[in-house]
Parts: sequence; structure tokens; C-alpha cells
Amino acid sequence: MRALIQRVSYARVLVDEKVIGEIDRGLLVFIAFQKGDSVARIDKLLNKVLAYRVFPDGAGHMNLSLADISASLLIVSQFTLAADTRKGLRPSFSSATPPPEAEALYDEFVSRARQRCEAVATGRFGADMKVQLENAGPVTFLLEVNDP
Repeated sequence: MRALIQRVSYARVLVDEKVIGEIDRGLLVFIAFQKGDSVARIDKLLNKVLAYRVFPDGAGHMNLSLADISASLLIVSQFTLAADTRKGLRPSFSSATPPPEAEALYDEFVSRARQRCEAVATGRFGADMKVQLENAGPVTFLLEVNDP
């Protein structure tokens, strides 16, 4: 399970030219599921996303988490993060979770995030989305969870 997180000043997702999800200050989370991922991994990754210290404290050091500052989450499914890019010039998606399973895991991740975070917006699983954002910093991290 992989999540690419970006600290943003704002972010929004459009489908068919309509905004379907939007946040101000917070984290944009692109998430991908790989074969073998489970609900147990969802909790582990969500804990990490919410507690990862990427926001500046009073001294300007990245010492505060999303939970510390009550910022927002925008969660967007992005299966391309599951690609194996180690060989050749074309990504392999053989390690990606099949769409029906991935959608169930995505929905569960979003549901659990909404239980723990006040402001959660989303993209639409499987849709052709346009993502607009202002990456603050820029600050971007790839988080991975492979064991339960």
C-alpha cells in the first residue's frame, strides 16, 4: 500500500469540469493498493498519514502533524503508484490490486479517515480526474506499508 502525500495550501479534484472534492490547508493523499493489501494495512497507513510531521511549528521546523493542526485531507485514488518501474521504459501494473478489491479498500480508507479527521474530501475512484493544487514547500513524501 502506497500513499504519496503532499502538504498543500489548497487542492481540488475535478471530474467532467466539476469540482467534486476540495480542501484548503492540509494533505493531498494519492493512494494505491497492491496485491496482498488488507484492512490491517489501512489502519497502519492512515495512522502514519495523520501523524506524519510535515507542518511547520513556530520555529519553522516540520514538527506538527495533520492531527496537531486540525487540517484537511483530500484522498485521491491513483493506481499508477502501484506500478513497478524497476525495469524497462514501460510501467508494469501486475502488482496492483484488481479494481473491485482496490475500490473496496479505497472506500474503507476514506471511511476510516472520516472517523478520525474532521474535514475529508475525495476524488472518485476510477474516474478521469483533474487535480489542481498548490504544494506548500514543496513538501512531498512517499509512504509505504507492506506488513500488517
